[in-house]
Amino acid sequence: MAYDRMESATYLASLLARRFSRQLQERGRKLGFAPGQFPVLAELWNEDGLTQRQLIDRLDAEQATIANTLARMERDALIARRPHPTDRRAQQIFLTERGRALEGDAMTAARAADDALLTGFRRFERALMLEYMRMAIANADLSPVDAMREAPVRQGAETDAPRNAGPDNPGESPR
Repeated sequence: MAYDRMESATYLASLLARRFSRQLQERGRKLGFAPGQFPVLAELWNEDGLTQRQLIDRLDAEQATIANTLARMERDALIARRPHPTDRRAQQIFLTERGRALEGDAMTAARAADDALLTGFRRFERALMLEYMRMAIANADLSPVDAMREAPVRQGAETDAPRNAGPDNPGESPR
């Protein structure tokens, strides 16, 4: 049987991520940031003064990737590094005025990128897609043994019907 990549969740997730990145890149370039910088900016908008280690952990990214991203952001005057007050080995990363000023427009750009990719989705379909994406991410974080233990207890795992299927969701049949 031939492999159909359009039936592969991993292929489709990768394709979707590239499309989102492209959408965000077009919008972000006009504002002065790159798509890879957006997650760092978002974390710093939520909590300024994080360390590189905290960003690595929160973004589930490689050390080298974050180091390169931060170097570019510092070069572009989006962040500034300062010595950590209690850990001489660490530096805290703070937004500059320029980085802070991007927040509103960058969030609008990210929402527009989401909206462009989810055009035609009804509100409940969008919510379900996001829920299913979060479930898949959680599954990816489980060991294979844990995943096998979790599968039977997940609501909806034993059926092909969507979890929220029913009369309130047009086009869906109840279980």
